[in-house]
Amino acid sequence: MQSLISIGKEAPEFRSKAYFPKEDSIREIRLPEKDGKWKILTFYPGDFTFVCATDIEAFMSMKQMFEKAGAEIYAISTDSVFSHKGWAQTSPRVSKSTIPMIEDHRKEITSAYGFLNEESGSSRRGTTIIDPDGKVQYYSIFNDALGKDAEHIYTALMALKKIRETKADEGHICAIPANWRVGNEVLNVDTVKDIGKL
Repeated sequence: MQSLISIGKEAPEFRSKAYFPKEDSIREIRLPEKDGKWKILTFYPGDFTFVCATDIEAFMSMKQMFEKAGAEIYAISTDSVFSHKGWAQTSPRVSKSTIPMIEDHRKEITSAYGFLNEESGSSRRGTTIIDPDGKVQYYSIFNDALGKDAEHIYTALMALKKIRETKADEGHICAIPANWRVGNEVLNVDTVKDIGKL
């Protein structure tokens, strides 16, 4: 199935069951909600795997920072909620997580977001950031053996928030330069006069 993902466009909506480790409960959720919050969807190949557990651990180590920034994190794989529950209750790393884990055993979400590995039937490793209006603002997909850099994703979130919140003058755009870090200045670019200057 072809991905429906496009930067700046509405993220595909879906309904699915999710396991909530903090409450040890399973309930249906619908995403993305236009509730004023950013959504971080972290896709991974499968429960009971090694690199995937480090992804969950990395996001958990920064979860409070993401929440303070107005973002919610959701983990998604093609496993069932029962597999998620078993993994969360047995893995030394994942057992410390409070991140909701969405099931996608029908592979509909993974397909719609362009993460389905047609050969394995599992999700590829990657991340999507959705803004409060339900639009995709960040999309990455990469080698399954490469764990996620949660700090980079947090920096990307903060940069996207800065772009969204900065009101540029007419004829100007707010832009984030390479290697930008939280707290650094952004570029206030004059789209005519600054050509060739940066």
